[in-house]
Parts: sequence; C-alpha cells; structure tokens
Amino acid sequence: MQGISRDVLQAQARATGLPVLESWIPQQADNARYEAAFAATLTAATQRWPGIADIAFGDLLLTDVRDWRNALCARHGWRTHYPLFGVDTALLAREMIAGGLRAGLCCVDTRQLDARFAGCAFDHQLLDALPPAVDPCGERGEFHTCVQAGPMFDRPLVVRRGETTLRDGRFAYTDWLLDTDD
Repeated sequence: MQGISRDVLQAQARATGLPVLESWIPQQADNARYEAAFAATLTAATQRWPGIADIAFGDLLLTDVRDWRNALCARHGWRTHYPLFGVDTALLAREMIAGGLRAGLCCVDTRQLDARFAGCAFDHQLLDALPPAVDPCGERGEFHTCVQAGPMFDRPLVVRRGETTLRDGRFAYTDWLLDTDD
C-alpha cells in the first residue's frame, strides 16, 4: 500500500529475520476486498503457526483505525496489541532516528504535504521542515517511509532513490531500489 517493491520488502524481512506473509490487493481495492485479503492472511498465519492468535500494530494515534482493526481481528479470533499507541509522536520520531533508524519517504499525500518531500530522508532535517499540521510520524497518512536500516536489521539495506511519480492525482510515490543482490 505504501509503494514498497516486493524485492525491498523481502530484503527487509531477511534483514530482520522475520517471515513475510503477503496479502495482495489490487490498486484502488475497496474495504471488502482489503478485509477479505487480510482475513485470508490471518488464516495462512494460523495454518503456518498453529495456535497463533495475537497481532501487533504500529498505530500511534487514530482511535477509529484502532477500533476498526480490533473489530476486524476479533471477527477472526485474533487479539490485537498496540505497544506504541498514545506515545508522543514528535518524541518518538526523534528517538527512532537517534536509535539508528534510517528511512526515506516513499509516499507523500500531496493534499497534506508538499510533493517535494517525496524521497526525502526521514531525519532531523525533515522533522524540522515539516509544517506544524503534519504528524512527525505521518500517522494521519501524510507520508509513509521505506526503512533501510535500524536496530531491528542485522545489516542495512543498500538502496538508492528511484523516480517519483504522481498516482491517483494525489500520491507522490518514490521508488526505493535495491543497489545490490541483498
């Protein structure tokens, strides 16, 4: 959904040592299609790891999104967890950067943030340049990031910034491309 290529996603998974269960949906999928794909992936997880029934989300602020995820997961017998919910996002963004997180903006909603931010590094300079109405973690969908390094990775990804394209007349997507056979 954030425009990360499959090869970068797989490289991120390898760098974290975590498996990936892909849940494919077409562009412009409606909510019913999204929920069906999500449910199928929960089923696949249960088949792969019998007894698993807990899922964690990185949501930070939006109670309506949290409530929707809770209801969706409960319908399928899963318990939800939100370890970061309610934290100060300005503090969290700076703590993540100080902790070694390296990322670049891969998608910018141009209705909320100028397209010139697409492809920028997620760093202190970016945080200082964000307009006051923009959440420092992009929690309201202002932007999404492609993580390239951090304490959760056993090695950083070697990526380069690709082209930025406008999709749906609104979203500035920047490709992040693997530079090696990671």
